[in-house]
Amino acid sequence: MHEQEQAVQLRKTRSLATGLLVAMAVLFLISRSLMPRYPHLSFVAAFAEAAMVGGLADWFAVTALFRHPLGLPIPHTAIIPRNKDRIGDSLSNFLEHNFITQEIIRAEIRPIDFAGYAATWLARPENSKAVSRQVVRSIPTMLRVIEDEDVRQFMHSRLTSAMEHTKFAPMVAEILSVLVASNRHVAFFNHLVEVAARALERNKDYIRWKIHENSPRWLPKAIDEKFYHRLLDAAQSTLDEMREEDSEWRLRFQNMADDFIQQLRTSPAYEEKLDAALSEILGHPMARDYMINIWHDIKARLEADIASPDSHIAARLDQGFRSIGNELLGDARVQRKLNQWIRIFATETIVARREMIADLVSRVIRKWDADTMSRKLELHVGKDLQYIRINGTLVGGLVGLVLHAISRIL
Repeated sequence: MHEQEQAVQLRKTRSLATGLLVAMAVLFLISRSLMPRYPHLSFVAAFAEAAMVGGLADWFAVTALFRHPLGLPIPHTAIIPRNKDRIGDSLSNFLEHNFITQEIIRAEIRPIDFAGYAATWLARPENSKAVSRQVVRSIPTMLRVIEDEDVRQFMHSRLTSAMEHTKFAPMVAEILSVLVASNRHVAFFNHLVEVAARALERNKDYIRWKIHENSPRWLPKAIDEKFYHRLLDAAQSTLDEMREEDSEWRLRFQNMADDFIQQLRTSPAYEEKLDAALSEILGHPMARDYMINIWHDIKARLEADIASPDSHIAARLDQGFRSIGNELLGDARVQRKLNQWIRIFATETIVARREMIADLVSRVIRKWDADTMSRKLELHVGKDLQYIRINGTLVGGLVGLVLHAISRIL
């Protein structure tokens, strides 16, 4: 509820309580003045007198919580302003140990179907489109951050530092071992053989010319031709042998691959050579210019697509988000796992930071001045406290009436 509405309600109930007290005072005066003529009005006077006592006592008690009654510095009044910091610490401690606990947080979030709600929301076209457009609108900001000189220098220094401490040779060895284990090196060998066969076929005339060109002038052309055919036959025969699955060439290639992988894993020389090669490539001005040109081209394409009403990026994102939502809706098992992960993460995160959350309450209250603290608490609980005044007036009056009746009987 807004503070202004709370203030209006507080004024109404306070006026009601005060008005009732004033009414009891008027009733007491009237009944006492008429008692000589109407003795039975003693019951009314007793009721009104006791009601005034009860109402005044409760007015004093309620007022003493927030301020000095009538502005008089009576001891043990203005309790909340004088104990503001202690109240804040107590609230903080109460919140930490009675609300932010594993059991309470877990019980509160257990019924919530996070994954189902998210999937249902994301599967709606208007929502997935809104998310995709928001993501697309954030891309220019990201591009400006990347192009900021300070950010770029920071990223460059961090990347350079990371590369200096990264061993690339073992990484390459692991990649190659995976390729070898899946026989990708066999496909590569077959490709090399076919490339060599096509090169031989396409360059036969060039090979014949080179043989004739480098042969002695006195050597008959027929011998050159015979040598040419024998060379082609030998090369073709070798290529045919390489195509055989159990050829020695394949075994040599396998051994060479295994030896190369082992050297990458264990040899410092290979690591140094690879680091030197990468440093030379990345540090070369031509490589830097090429990467900058590629980046500018990518950036220009991204900006043009983002500015377009028919953005392909937004359309792809929209389709992707909607697809994720629909697929998640149809997979209850994944929903259960996601909900479990989210609940565990949320519970552990909140509970782990409960001291910080509770301390926030204490720190905020400490920053308030005494009047602000009193005003805020009075706005929140003052209405109910005014009903205590009303009840005290009426109950006090009834008690006084009963006591007066008993005294008359005795």
